[in-house]
Amino acid sequence: MRNRLIQYLLNEIVGKVPFVALRHHLYALAGVGFGERSVGMLMMHVEISAPHRLSVGANTVVGRRSRLDARGGIRIGSNVNIGSECALQTAKHDVDSPSFADSYGPIEIGDRAWLGERVLVLANVKIGEGAVVAAGGVVTNDIPPFTVAAGVPARVIRARRRDLTYELSYRADFI
Repeated sequence: MRNRLIQYLLNEIVGKVPFVALRHHLYALAGVGFGERSVGMLMMHVEISAPHRLSVGANTVVGRRSRLDARGGIRIGSNVNIGSECALQTAKHDVDSPSFADSYGPIEIGDRAWLGERVLVLANVKIGEGAVVAAGGVVTNDIPPFTVAAGVPARVIRARRRDLTYELSYRADFI
């Protein structure tokens, strides 16, 4: 009951708080692990399940209306850009199960990875350091470091340079 109440408050109230610093403080109180809460941002209307199983690195930006289902565990590295309306889904059901059995698997996203708008990442997936997933991609298998992937399901289409040094410094006071 307590976890359901926390999740309800996070998604119906905290996610709508227009002040980033306050929103991150409340997320941290609910159990979200931040590498550095004062840099980067989870934008408004991000939906989180199981906040205590979510870890977000420094300088990471998660776009509006993204869904982070961390019941199976989600670890997002530093300087990661996750576009709006993305979904990281760690839960699934067995389609052949007579009882509709569920299972959970982790998602890991490496430093300086970039997910375009409306990317779906499924359970038991690792997206490597510096990897890019093009908008609308559906990630069902691991994406190697420093590659660009696209499509449904997402497939590697080319390499990405390895000498990335950028730090995402985007942080609005409101949003």
